Amino acid sequence: MKNKIITIIAIVLAFVAGGELTYILVGGSRNTETKENGSESSQVYNSCSNCMSGTTVVENGGISSSVQKAYDSVVMVKGYKNNQATGSGSGFVYKKDDNYGYIMTNQHVVDGTNKLKIKFASGEEVEGTLLGGDKYIDIAVIRVPVDKIISVAKIGSTEELKLGETVFAIGTPVAEEYFNSVTGGYISGLNRQVPVSVESNSDWIQDVIQIDASINPGNSGGPLLNFNGEVIGITSLKLINSSIEGMGFAIKIEDALKHIDVLEKGEKIVRPFIGINYVNATDTYSLRRYGISIDSSITEGIVIINTIENTGAQAAGLQKGDVIVKLGDDKVSSVAHLKYLLYKHDAGETIKITYIRGKETKTTEVTLTKSDD
Repeated sequence: MKNKIITIIAIVLAFVAGGELTYILVGGSRNTETKENGSESSQVYNSCSNCMSGTTVVENGGISSSVQKAYDSVVMVKGYKNNQATGSGSGFVYKKDDNYGYIMTNQHVVDGTNKLKIKFASGEEVEGTLLGGDKYIDIAVIRVPVDKIISVAKIGSTEELKLGETVFAIGTPVAEEYFNSVTGGYISGLNRQVPVSVESNSDWIQDVIQIDASINPGNSGGPLLNFNGEVIGITSLKLINSSIEGMGFAIKIEDALKHIDVLEKGEKIVRPFIGINYVNATDTYSLRRYGISIDSSITEGIVIINTIENTGAQAAGLQKGDVIVKLGDDKVSSVAHLKYLLYKHDAGETIKITYIRGKETKTTEVTLTKSDD
């Protein structure tokens, strides 16, 4: 009997010691604080003294404190044309100067409007000035008087994002009565390449973050935030399919900020141009229409219809019927994919292109020029 008691005590001590060791390995020394919350108390676990700065304080209240950090920077964007409402979306204040506050939203939220009204978390509305926007990255910039700004959002980073991380979105889905709703979820996928419809053609691929937070019409342009309340993306797309639910997408904040200075100035983003007109290698109808025949073994890539004078393509010797299969070291699968790869470069750069002519694989170097698109 004595041996049994000793054994039980040893097991209990090992369990307690193991639990304490696990806590020390994961979070360092424990420092707890009890807060009274009505009839209940909540416990706060402060980050350890030797942890990285910026470690999140986890509360029983979930993401409430993080939401409060960002909430007042989020706005509703109302669009009008000839004083008729055209629709609405969301946005957020990403910076301010001595005179103005600057709001980021989606281009498709403001497209076709000639008047914008901005509603703040306080309920106050003010007219905004559209400075610039771009249909491909789907980002637009709106300016408002600085004295109307309540708060500026803190900008985060996607570089260290991991699958399963907690995220949340703030925006105005469906209608104004749901102003600045908060939805939460997880990072479901990173670096998703999603086809985007631009001017009624699915000819562009956006590199986005996949989330399972609820995203609905009206959320577009609002911020996607990490657990620290920092903006890591702009909600823009939702996969619309009757058999799929719970899939939302957000533009990476770095991709949005890459061209933000140009948009603030009202200038057009200059993109590179190879100097060709082309179709997908799988588009047999168009190939017949242009009198082009390619080898039956070719199942992906893009086919040149013609080259344009005084461009890099013509100088590099590319011809009608050539099938481009690589841009640099990256395989080219389609027209949309080509643009996705091409727009990572700048006009003036020289890139290697791999193509098939007849049955022979060749390479050439093309100096990119400015696109008029």
